Amino acid sequence: MSLISLPLVEISGPPRERGRQYGEQARELIERALTYYREAFAHSSGLRWDQVTQRATRWVAPSTAFAPELVEEMEGIAEGAGVGFLDILALNARGEIIYDSTFGTMEPDGCTSFALLQEASGDGHVYAGQNWDWRHGVADTVMVLRVVQPGKPTVIMHVEAGQVGRQGANSAGIALNANGLGGRFDDAVGVPQTLIRRRVLDSPNLNAALEALTKSRAHIASNALVTHRDGFAIDLETTPGPVGWMYPTDGLLVHGNHYQAFVPPQLAATYRPGSADSLFRVPRAEAGLRAVRHASGGDETRKLIRTAMSDHLGHPESLCTHPDQDQPAVKRWATLLSSCVDLTTGDYLIAAGTPCDHEYERVPWNLYDGDTQ
Repeated sequence: MSLISLPLVEISGPPRERGRQYGEQARELIERALTYYREAFAHSSGLRWDQVTQRATRWVAPSTAFAPELVEEMEGIAEGAGVGFLDILALNARGEIIYDSTFGTMEPDGCTSFALLQEASGDGHVYAGQNWDWRHGVADTVMVLRVVQPGKPTVIMHVEAGQVGRQGANSAGIALNANGLGGRFDDAVGVPQTLIRRRVLDSPNLNAALEALTKSRAHIASNALVTHRDGFAIDLETTPGPVGWMYPTDGLLVHGNHYQAFVPPQLAATYRPGSADSLFRVPRAEAGLRAVRHASGGDETRKLIRTAMSDHLGHPESLCTHPDQDQPAVKRWATLLSSCVDLTTGDYLIAAGTPCDHEYERVPWNLYDGDTQ
């Protein structure tokens, strides 16, 4: 299995210093991300980027109150990349900005996440992963980030350049895969998802990881699938209000972009899924992943996971999503990558693009190597 072809960035030390390292190493990728979102927001809302960053000031206070060390890390990223702090904050709060009523509307986030526990995997290992679906225009900003931080677990994540959190796993054996649920309920300003997700991945144990989700007040609704190497998984549908949850069936848990555990009372009377394709992506992923339990070993297990996540029912808006050439370039969606993390061995695998076209590659760091806790 080859090494990963995505850009790799490794940072260490206290928050501001590791932020500077991040910004310096990912400077070109961050500029690409800013270029794309300038165009995307202008297309969707007619706002200039300076207007976007001015609106982003709304998230300074809640971000500082929730995770001051991550705000300091973002300040370091800005310094290292030679851009403004509000530029970096806007990249981290892009989901919140998209769903803010003052910004107009954009399509809800994509993604199909899964957990496979020992009884559901052919090799008896615990796996977590997802197809990460988002705008195809940010594909050349996607990178793999390893964070070595004193007193906390070492974290490996795949992110858009400039972001401090998204999806990943840590040296405590905890994986997080997240899916957008779309929308928000009120005018209160909550915490951006990138910070909440990073707090989950910074957690030394399962209880702390779940508290990061259940005790924070998110700005928008989002789904979080948390998997632990000891053979436990739980899916949390988090909102600015209530939280719903669900557990695996026969060791398998899959979630898409619609409410599956409950429908929040604030939405119950009028709820409609924002992503209609989520309604068939989830059962197709479940059907494909059920075959994994019959695999004869690790190689076949990973092959069957890739096959399951390459499903094309409903193409191009399928489980394995391809850009729709009938859409303007700025609005085309795609599976940016497919991830498959073996929490038993610590192998972090990524197909750098649509999984039907790309083999899983191994990130050159093991989750359990060089932990500084």
